[in-house]
Amino acid sequence: MYSLSTCWNSHRHTDGRAMLREIADLGFTHAELSHGIRISLVPGIFEALEAGEIRISSVHNFCPLPMGINHAAPNVFKFTADNPRERENAFKHTVKTLDFAARVGATLAVLHMGSVDMKDYTEKLLDLAGEEKKDTPKYEKVFAEALNKREDKKERPMQYAYDILRRLIPEAEKRGVRLGIENREALEEIPFETDYPFFFKEFTSPAVVYWHDTGHAQIKENLGLIHHAMHVESLSERLAGFHIHDVQFPGRDHCPPGEGIIDFAALKPMVKPEHLKVFELNPHLPPEKVREGVARLKAIWGDS
Repeated sequence: MYSLSTCWNSHRHTDGRAMLREIADLGFTHAELSHGIRISLVPGIFEALEAGEIRISSVHNFCPLPMGINHAAPNVFKFTADNPRERENAFKHTVKTLDFAARVGATLAVLHMGSVDMKDYTEKLLDLAGEEKKDTPKYEKVFAEALNKREDKKERPMQYAYDILRRLIPEAEKRGVRLGIENREALEEIPFETDYPFFFKEFTSPAVVYWHDTGHAQIKENLGLIHHAMHVESLSERLAGFHIHDVQFPGRDHCPPGEGIIDFAALKPMVKPEHLKVFELNPHLPPEKVREGVARLKAIWGDS
Protein backbone atom coordinates (compact mmCIF):
# COMPACT_ATOMS: atom_id res chain seq x y z
CA MET A 1 0.00 0.00 0.00
CA TYR A 2 1.35 3.40 -1.02
CA SER A 3 0.10 6.53 0.67
CA LEU A 4 0.89 10.26 0.73
CA SER A 5 1.21 12.21 3.96
CA THR A 6 -0.88 15.34 4.33
CA CYS A 7 2.27 17.09 5.57
CA TRP A 8 2.61 17.90 1.85
CA ASN A 9 -0.62 19.89 1.57
CA SER A 10 -2.56 20.36 4.83
CA HIS A 11 -1.18 23.86 5.41
CA ARG A 12 -2.73 25.24 2.22
CA HIS A 13 -6.24 23.87 2.70
CA THR A 14 -9.16 25.04 4.78
CA ASP A 15 -11.37 22.12 3.71
CA GLY A 16 -10.33 18.57 4.59
CA ARG A 17 -12.20 17.07 1.66
CA ALA A 18 -10.35 19.28 -0.83
CA MET A 19 -7.07 18.38 0.88
CA LEU A 20 -7.70 14.67 0.42
CA ARG A 21 -9.08 15.12 -3.09
CA GLU A 22 -5.79 16.75 -4.11
CA ILE A 23 -3.97 13.62 -2.90
CA ALA A 24 -6.43 11.32 -4.67
CA ASP A 25 -5.96 13.31 -7.88
CA LEU A 26 -2.28 12.32 -7.79
CA GLY A 27 -3.36 8.69 -8.04
CA PHE A 28 -3.20 7.73 -4.37
CA THR A 29 -5.88 5.49 -2.89
CA HIS A 30 -4.66 6.21 0.66
CA ALA A 31 -3.40 9.17 2.67
CA GLU A 32 -1.68 9.55 6.02
CA LEU A 33 -3.19 12.23 8.23
CA SER A 34 -0.10 13.95 9.58
CA HIS A 35 0.56 16.14 12.60
CA GLY A 36 -0.67 19.32 10.89
CA ILE A 37 -4.37 18.38 10.80
CA ARG A 38 -6.29 21.26 12.35
CA ILE A 39 -9.66 20.52 13.90
CA SER A 40 -11.29 22.66 11.19
CA LEU A 41 -10.19 20.10 8.57
CA VAL A 42 -11.89 17.16 10.29
CA PRO A 43 -15.47 17.56 8.93
CA GLY A 44 -14.21 17.55 5.35
CA ILE A 45 -12.05 14.51 6.07
CA PHE A 46 -15.12 12.57 7.16
CA GLU A 47 -17.02 13.76 4.09
CA ALA A 48 -14.26 12.45 1.80
CA LEU A 49 -14.21 9.10 3.59
CA GLU A 50 -17.99 8.75 3.55
CA ALA A 51 -17.98 9.48 -0.19
CA GLY A 52 -15.35 6.79 -0.76
CA GLU A 53 -12.93 9.23 -2.35
CA ILE A 54 -9.90 7.94 -0.44
CA ARG A 55 -8.89 5.79 2.53
CA ILE A 56 -6.60 6.54 5.47
CA SER A 57 -3.52 4.37 5.92
CA SER A 58 -2.20 5.89 9.12
CA VAL A 59 -2.15 8.96 11.33
CA HIS A 60 0.74 10.82 12.94
CA ASN A 61 0.52 11.87 16.58
CA PHE A 62 -0.90 14.36 17.51
CA CYS A 63 -3.86 14.16 15.14
CA PRO A 64 -5.97 16.17 15.02
CA LEU A 65 -4.02 18.97 16.64
CA PRO A 66 -4.99 19.94 20.19
CA MET A 67 -7.44 22.84 20.45
CA GLY A 68 -5.78 26.20 19.90
CA ILE A 69 -2.78 24.82 17.98
CA ASN A 70 -2.87 25.57 14.27
CA HIS A 71 0.53 24.44 13.03
CA ALA A 72 2.28 21.09 12.78
CA ALA A 73 3.35 20.18 16.32
CA PRO A 74 4.35 16.52 16.79
CA ASN A 75 6.36 17.41 19.90
CA VAL A 76 3.97 19.86 21.53
CA PHE A 77 3.68 17.43 24.46
CA LYS A 78 6.68 15.22 25.12
CA PHE A 79 6.54 11.74 26.64
CA THR A 80 9.91 12.58 28.24
CA ALA A 81 8.99 15.92 29.84
CA ASP A 82 10.01 16.46 33.46
CA ASN A 83 6.68 18.20 34.03
CA PRO A 84 4.09 15.52 34.95
CA ARG A 85 1.25 17.67 33.58
CA GLU A 86 2.91 17.74 30.15
CA ARG A 87 3.41 13.98 30.23
CA GLU A 88 -0.25 13.51 31.13
CA ASN A 89 -1.23 15.76 28.24
CA ALA A 90 0.99 13.68 25.97
CA PHE A 91 -0.84 10.54 27.08
CA LYS A 92 -4.30 12.09 26.86
CA HIS A 93 -3.82 13.55 23.40
CA THR A 94 -2.22 10.36 22.11
CA VAL A 95 -5.33 8.48 23.21
CA LYS A 96 -7.36 11.06 21.28
CA THR A 97 -5.17 10.32 18.26
CA LEU A 98 -5.91 6.61 18.66
CA ASP A 99 -9.64 7.36 18.85
CA PHE A 100 -9.39 9.43 15.69
CA ALA A 101 -7.35 6.73 13.95
CA ALA A 102 -10.05 4.16 14.69
CA ARG A 103 -12.78 6.52 13.44
CA VAL A 104 -11.03 7.11 10.10
CA GLY A 105 -10.08 3.46 9.62
CA ALA A 106 -6.33 3.86 10.09
CA THR A 107 -4.43 0.82 11.32
CA LEU A 108 -1.39 2.63 12.73
CA ALA A 109 -0.42 5.79 14.59
CA VAL A 110 3.15 7.07 14.20
CA LEU A 111 4.65 8.24 17.50
CA HIS A 112 7.61 10.33 18.62
CA MET A 113 8.85 9.01 21.95
CA GLY A 114 10.54 12.18 23.16
CA SER A 115 14.11 13.25 23.79
CA VAL A 116 16.95 13.77 26.22
CA ASP A 117 17.44 17.39 27.29
CA MET A 118 20.80 18.37 25.81
CA LYS A 119 22.24 20.88 23.39
CA ASP A 120 21.83 20.40 19.64
CA TYR A 121 24.77 18.26 18.61
CA THR A 122 22.99 17.05 15.47
CA GLU A 123 23.19 20.37 13.64
CA LYS A 124 26.81 20.86 14.70
CA LEU A 125 27.78 17.47 13.33
CA LEU A 126 25.81 18.02 10.12
CA ASP A 127 27.59 21.34 9.62
CA LEU A 128 30.96 19.67 10.05
CA ALA A 129 30.00 16.84 7.70
CA GLY A 130 28.84 19.38 5.13
CA GLU A 131 32.22 21.09 5.39
CA GLU A 132 33.91 17.73 4.65
CA LYS A 133 35.30 17.56 8.18
CA LYS A 134 33.82 14.22 9.15
CA ASP A 135 37.22 12.52 9.31
CA THR A 136 38.80 15.18 11.50
CA PRO A 137 39.69 15.15 15.20
CA LYS A 138 37.17 17.96 15.76
CA TYR A 139 34.31 15.86 14.39
CA GLU A 140 35.38 12.84 16.42
CA LYS A 141 35.53 14.94 19.58
CA VAL A 142 32.03 16.43 19.11
CA PHE A 143 30.64 13.02 18.10
CA ALA A 144 32.04 11.29 21.20
CA GLU A 145 30.86 14.10 23.46
CA ALA A 146 27.34 13.84 22.04
CA LEU A 147 27.11 10.10 22.57
CA ASN A 148 28.45 10.34 26.11
CA LYS A 149 26.06 13.16 27.02
CA ARG A 150 22.97 11.35 25.82
CA GLU A 151 23.94 8.12 27.57
CA ASP A 152 24.52 10.01 30.81
CA LYS A 153 21.14 11.75 30.60
CA LYS A 154 18.84 9.09 29.16
CA GLU A 155 17.69 7.08 32.18
CA ARG A 156 14.95 9.34 33.54
CA PRO A 157 13.43 10.49 30.21
CA MET A 158 13.42 6.91 28.93
CA GLN A 159 11.61 5.78 32.07
CA TYR A 160 8.99 8.52 31.60
CA ALA A 161 8.47 7.59 27.94
CA TYR A 162 8.31 3.85 28.60
CA ASP A 163 5.77 4.37 31.39
CA ILE A 164 3.49 6.26 29.00
CA LEU A 165 3.91 3.61 26.32
CA ARG A 166 2.90 0.89 28.78
CA ARG A 167 -0.32 2.83 29.45
CA LEU A 168 -0.93 3.31 25.74
CA ILE A 169 -0.62 -0.35 24.74
CA PRO A 170 -4.02 -1.48 26.11
CA GLU A 171 -5.63 1.65 24.62
CA ALA A 172 -4.18 0.76 21.22
CA GLU A 173 -5.05 -2.92 21.48
CA LYS A 174 -8.71 -2.33 22.20
CA ARG A 175 -8.99 0.07 19.25
CA GLY A 176 -7.10 -2.17 16.82
CA VAL A 177 -4.49 0.51 16.12
CA ARG A 178 -0.76 -0.21 16.17
CA LEU A 179 1.77 2.15 17.75
CA GLY A 180 4.50 2.89 15.20
CA ILE A 181 7.69 3.88 17.04
CA GLU A 182 9.48 6.15 14.60
CA ASN A 183 13.25 6.39 14.24
CA ARG A 184 14.30 10.00 14.57
CA GLU A 185 17.05 12.10 13.01
CA ALA A 186 18.29 14.01 16.06
CA LEU A 187 20.83 12.36 18.34
CA GLU A 188 18.92 13.29 21.49
CA GLU A 189 15.63 11.67 20.46
CA ILE A 190 14.72 8.23 21.77
CA PRO A 191 14.89 5.32 21.34
CA PHE A 192 18.56 5.69 20.43
CA GLU A 193 19.62 3.54 17.50
CA THR A 194 21.62 1.26 19.84
CA ASP A 195 18.62 0.78 22.13
CA TYR A 196 16.09 -0.59 19.62
CA PRO A 197 16.90 -4.30 20.17
CA PHE A 198 16.40 -3.88 23.93
CA PHE A 199 13.31 -1.75 23.37
CA PHE A 200 11.51 -4.43 21.38
CA LYS A 201 12.50 -7.13 23.84
CA GLU A 202 10.80 -5.09 26.55
CA PHE A 203 7.72 -4.21 24.49
CA THR A 204 6.58 -7.51 23.02
CA SER A 205 2.95 -6.59 22.30
CA PRO A 206 2.08 -6.85 18.59
CA ALA A 207 0.54 -3.40 19.03
CA VAL A 208 4.08 -1.93 19.31
CA VAL A 209 5.86 -1.90 15.95
CA TYR A 210 8.80 -0.22 14.26
CA TRP A 211 8.17 2.66 11.86
CA HIS A 212 11.13 3.37 9.59
CA ASP A 213 11.72 6.88 8.29
CA THR A 214 14.15 6.60 5.37
CA GLY A 215 15.30 10.21 5.58
CA HIS A 216 15.98 10.12 9.31
CA ALA A 217 17.94 6.89 8.96
CA GLN A 218 20.03 8.30 6.12
CA ILE A 219 20.92 11.33 8.21
CA LYS A 220 22.04 8.98 10.99
CA GLU A 221 24.16 7.10 8.44
CA ASN A 222 25.62 10.37 7.17
CA LEU A 223 26.66 11.16 10.75
CA GLY A 224 28.27 7.76 11.21
CA LEU A 225 25.75 6.31 13.68
CA ILE A 226 24.27 3.46 11.62
CA HIS A 227 24.43 1.61 8.33
CA HIS A 228 21.02 2.36 6.85
CA ALA A 229 20.12 -0.97 5.25
CA MET A 230 21.58 -3.05 8.08
CA HIS A 231 19.58 -1.02 10.60
CA VAL A 232 16.31 -1.80 8.79
CA GLU A 233 17.22 -5.46 8.42
CA SER A 234 17.96 -5.77 12.14
CA LEU A 235 14.42 -4.59 12.95
CA SER A 236 12.59 -6.26 10.06
CA GLU A 237 10.60 -8.62 12.32
CA ARG A 238 8.82 -5.66 13.93
CA LEU A 239 8.76 -3.40 10.85
CA ALA A 240 5.29 -2.13 9.94
CA GLY A 241 6.02 0.55 7.38
CA PHE A 242 7.94 3.50 6.06
CA HIS A 243 8.02 7.24 5.74
CA ILE A 244 9.62 7.63 2.33
CA HIS A 245 11.72 10.64 1.38
CA ASP A 246 15.22 11.26 0.11
CA VAL A 247 18.14 13.20 1.62
CA GLN A 248 20.62 15.53 0.00
CA PHE A 249 23.91 15.29 1.87
CA PRO A 250 24.31 15.85 4.70
CA GLY A 251 20.86 16.58 6.14
CA ARG A 252 18.37 18.14 3.70
CA ASP A 253 15.49 15.68 3.85
CA HIS A 254 11.90 15.33 2.58
CA CYS A 255 13.20 15.37 -0.99
CA PRO A 256 11.53 13.23 -3.68
CA PRO A 257 13.11 9.79 -4.12
CA GLY A 258 15.87 10.03 -6.69
CA GLU A 259 16.90 13.58 -5.80
CA GLY A 260 19.17 12.56 -2.93
CA ILE A 261 21.64 9.89 -1.89
CA ILE A 262 19.48 7.13 -0.37
CA ASP A 263 20.08 3.70 -1.90
CA PHE A 264 16.45 2.59 -2.09
CA ALA A 265 17.48 -0.58 -3.93
CA ALA A 266 19.44 -1.67 -0.84
CA LEU A 267 16.25 -1.36 1.24
CA LYS A 268 14.08 -3.32 -1.20
CA PRO A 269 14.74 -6.78 0.33
CA MET A 270 13.14 -5.59 3.59
CA VAL A 271 10.05 -4.10 1.91
CA LYS A 272 6.98 -6.35 2.04
CA PRO A 273 3.54 -5.97 0.41
CA GLU A 274 1.88 -5.75 3.83
CA HIS A 275 3.99 -2.74 4.86
CA LEU A 276 2.50 0.75 4.82
CA LYS A 277 4.57 2.95 2.50
CA VAL A 278 3.93 6.64 3.09
CA PHE A 279 5.59 9.37 1.04
CA GLU A 280 6.42 12.24 3.40
CA LEU A 281 7.45 15.09 1.13
CA ASN A 282 8.35 18.75 1.39
CA PRO A 283 5.21 20.93 1.24
CA HIS A 284 6.89 23.22 -1.31
CA LEU A 285 7.13 20.47 -3.92
CA PRO A 286 4.83 20.95 -6.95
CA PRO A 287 2.60 18.01 -7.93
CA GLU A 288 4.78 17.03 -10.89
CA LYS A 289 7.77 16.59 -8.56
CA VAL A 290 5.68 14.38 -6.30
CA ARG A 291 4.66 12.24 -9.28
CA GLU A 292 8.26 11.92 -10.45
CA GLY A 293 9.50 10.84 -7.04
CA VAL A 294 6.70 8.32 -6.62
CA ALA A 295 7.42 6.83 -10.05
CA ARG A 296 11.14 6.51 -9.30
CA LEU A 297 10.50 4.73 -6.02
CA LYS A 298 7.90 2.36 -7.48
CA ALA A 299 10.32 1.47 -10.27
CA ILE A 300 12.64 0.12 -7.56
CA TRP A 301 10.23 -1.22 -4.92
CA GLY A 302 7.37 -2.27 -7.19
CA ASP A 303 3.72 -1.24 -7.24
CA SER A 304 2.51 -3.15 -4.19
